[in-house]
Amino acid sequence: MDRRESLKSMLLGSVAGGMIITGCSPENETPPVPQKAESDGYGRTDYEKAHDEKIYEQVFLNEHELETIAVLCDIILPANADFGSATEAGVPDFIKFIVKDMPAHQLPVRGGIAWLDNYSNAEFGSQFKFLDPEQQKQICDLIAFPGKTRPEHLAGEKFFTRMRNLTLTGYYTSEMGVKDLGYKGNVPNNWDGVPADVLADHSVSYEQEWLDKCVDPATRSEIAEWDEEGNLLNG
Repeated sequence: MDRRESLKSMLLGSVAGGMIITGCSPENETPPVPQKAESDGYGRTDYEKAHDEKIYEQVFLNEHELETIAVLCDIILPANADFGSATEAGVPDFIKFIVKDMPAHQLPVRGGIAWLDNYSNAEFGSQFKFLDPEQQKQICDLIAFPGKTRPEHLAGEKFFTRMRNLTLTGYYTSEMGVKDLGYKGNVPNNWDGVPADVLADHSVSYEQEWLDKCVDPATRSEIAEWDEEGNLLNG
């Protein structure tokens, strides 16, 4: 299983377990970033739209920080044969919005980028975003596996974990990420009644006449019609 599939499995496992991927902790839930409105009909209240505009007007992350985040996002979730990378899904813009909308992320993200650059300069003589991919991978391998991190790298581990959570949340709430998950939304299914063993336990059964009328997948799109006496007309 490649890294992308492992991350997808981690996401699906957390959803199945009732968890929400967050950028920090359960009390700091990370919501999907709203898209800037092109019209008044995009499904948000006037208050929410005013809030979004206020956030969009603010500036926190500088150009260097955003470029570093973009590099790190694509290391965490690169493109594959079927889907684009985290940056192609707009994840850096998501993170740019989130750190303004949820200020608790600001110091950890900015401080984490500073840690990353300091370590990169000490080891390779350059900022992280300018390193070659192999050098970047060497650093990420030191901080990407909680429980295996050396004490002097724990600050980097916390930052990388936060960035991984934000990247996964941003990607898998994007249009591309939803398609990558294969989520199809609510779809109709067939229900053929209470299982026979359950009916038997309660000494009840369906009348065949009503089964023929009501449990027929071929007619599930038909709307039932009844007369004034409660008789089914189109069964």
